[in-house]
Amino acid sequence: MELNSIKPGSGSKHAKRRVGRGIGSGLGKTAGRGHKGQKSRAGGYHKVGFEGGQMPLQRRLPKRGFKSHLLKFNAEITLGQLQVLAVDEVDLLLLKQIGLVGELAKVVKVVKSGELTRAVVLKGIGATAGAKAAIEAAGGSLAA
Repeated sequence: MELNSIKPGSGSKHAKRRVGRGIGSGLGKTAGRGHKGQKSRAGGYHKVGFEGGQMPLQRRLPKRGFKSHLLKFNAEITLGQLQVLAVDEVDLLLLKQIGLVGELAKVVKVVKSGELTRAVVLKGIGATAGAKAAIEAAGGSLAA
């Protein structure tokens, strides 16, 4: 087999439909668009969501809520994730290197989910009240 002898499978290719080229083609005169009306004209169609003058659905429904752009700078980790770390001192840079928080994160907070049984020192990382109690109960601390 040579590259110049490769052909597409039979029936996989077909000629482009040529409309408006005489009555013998079956698509002459109106070219398959029917008679008159907006859809038969060149450039004649409505925009997406247009409902013929009726108030469109996206305008009938109320606006609701928003998504804060600051969320990408905030991150949270759990006590369970702290437990599996092999280090005793945890800071933001370490969490970024390991991949527990995103590269854009500026503020990290520990939440009480999972268990912590070993002492961990957090540097520059916040914690919820429950997480703080669990860290201190395990012999760890939070440094500013």
